Amino acid sequence: MPAAGPPRDGDRAPSVARLKAYEGRPAAVGGVGKDPVNAPMIRHWCEAMGDTHPAYSGPDAVAPPTMLQAWTMGGLSRHEGRTGAYDELLALLDAAGCTAVVATDCEQEYLRPLRPGDEVAFDSVIESVSDRKTTRLGTGHFVTTRTDVRVGGDLVGTHRFRILKYAPARTRPRARRPHPVVNRDNEGFWRGVAEHRLLIQRCTGCGTLRHPWLPGCNTCGGPDWDTVEAGGAGTVHSYVVMHHPPFPAFTDTDEGSGAAGPYAVGLIELAEGVRMVSNVVGVPYDKVRIGLPVRLEFRRYAVEGAADGTLDLPVFRVVEGEG
Repeated sequence: MPAAGPPRDGDRAPSVARLKAYEGRPAAVGGVGKDPVNAPMIRHWCEAMGDTHPAYSGPDAVAPPTMLQAWTMGGLSRHEGRTGAYDELLALLDAAGCTAVVATDCEQEYLRPLRPGDEVAFDSVIESVSDRKTTRLGTGHFVTTRTDVRVGGDLVGTHRFRILKYAPARTRPRARRPHPVVNRDNEGFWRGVAEHRLLIQRCTGCGTLRHPWLPGCNTCGGPDWDTVEAGGAGTVHSYVVMHHPPFPAFTDTDEGSGAAGPYAVGLIELAEGVRMVSNVVGVPYDKVRIGLPVRLEFRRYAVEGAADGTLDLPVFRVVEGEG
């Protein structure tokens, strides 16, 4: 009997009533800011945000209002006042397959500015849990917490923070490669690629071949050039194997690599004497070796920004019988 597959969205979904029972339960009680409001943190915040407003510096400085949440964050050590209700809710959603999380938005209300020396205290409550929602990311629930921030017992601000706990969608749009940069210096090369021709620049002054394309000769400095078409034969002069991080748009270049496996990128020495970087295909990545003979071919890939969503790119296939 075949093993059961992973549960589909909704197979283990808790009832909405069970989730909504968490509404109104505390997420943190009697929380205290790890540090008083202080000038160094205000300065770091303003530098990171590029905010040069004079109200945030000097002897009468106040903290930027948007720092409200910063003074309540527990960091890696978390807060002692945190309750189990919020963790229970997230664990319940995890068990239902909603293992992914993304912050969606926040709302803040400010009653008075915070100043250096203020010591904040706060309480948090699970304000709402949505019905099951389907988004482009997947299906899950929006969870909103409300944090009331106080100084000396007086309410100074309220922070609402909303996340989406969701089960990632099983089908995603096909990953596309970024479009190569085409400019006035290399447009001739890409025009040749569109015609399945690998064109190499040749200086008309000294005859030196060059690749990649440049506006002038790096041997004699001459600005004039024409092209020769490469025959397509070459060898692997050097190579690297790309392991991490995996990026789906670049994992279909090597048979045997798998959907998330490594792939080989080679520095190919063409028979004409110039070198270019491209993928080595036709053998698994761990079979690529220096000196391996290869031959040019053109492959079609899904590419962002291409007229029809695809683009033919030059790659190098290991010559049959080698590798």
